[in-house]
Amino acid sequence: MQYELYIGDQSFSSWSLRGWLMLEKFDLPFQTHMVGLYGGTFKEDLAALAPARLVPVLRTAEGTIIGETLAIAEELNSRHPDREMWPQQANARAFARWIVAEMHAGFSALRDECPMQLLHQYQGFVVSDAVRADLDRLELLWGKARNEFGQDGPWLFGRYSLADAFFAPVAARIAGYALPVGDLAQSYVDTTLADSVFCRWRAQGLTKSYDPVPYALDLPTQAWPSPAA
Repeated sequence: MQYELYIGDQSFSSWSLRGWLMLEKFDLPFQTHMVGLYGGTFKEDLAALAPARLVPVLRTAEGTIIGETLAIAEELNSRHPDREMWPQQANARAFARWIVAEMHAGFSALRDECPMQLLHQYQGFVVSDAVRADLDRLELLWGKARNEFGQDGPWLFGRYSLADAFFAPVAARIAGYALPVGDLAQSYVDTTLADSVFCRWRAQGLTKSYDPVPYALDLPTQAWPSPAA
């Protein structure tokens, strides 16, 4: 069985990153198709995948079309129980599903004010009260996951799970805008940035240049944080 995954530009499409990580991190066979998110062909590229209207979109070997990352995650988990995509402990699994659903539906200030970009790190970004509230909520959720369920590994629930795929773009936002977080959250951001699969996604995105650059801010920049930082 081979899946087909339709994604947007790697440097900017946070939802595409989530879908790609689900397949890549759990060693599922798939082929990637690029959609012209910033090239003017977006609707045309998705036309054959109706009623999908956003990326990522997954097409199964039998032709089933699945949109929305939560639906993709649960369908992949149902089809591949051997991959143990959610934590196996019942209370850890319940909490993982909770925080993934909250990420999918919430954190609007962080999303709106800090769009994911993997090109560089902005300096001097002013954190609004709304973004600070989102960061505080993240630190609470990540702290509970790490302290109660994540003692046997570096990820939110110890070993890598779908929760980490969903929060990878959040870690990238914290890195890309130099957002202030505590030691536990920063350690998790560093774990994400150092992950070889995440690094490969970012490297693929850097092969494409943009003029103008999407979501550009009039702020000084410095190099993307070193994974070892």
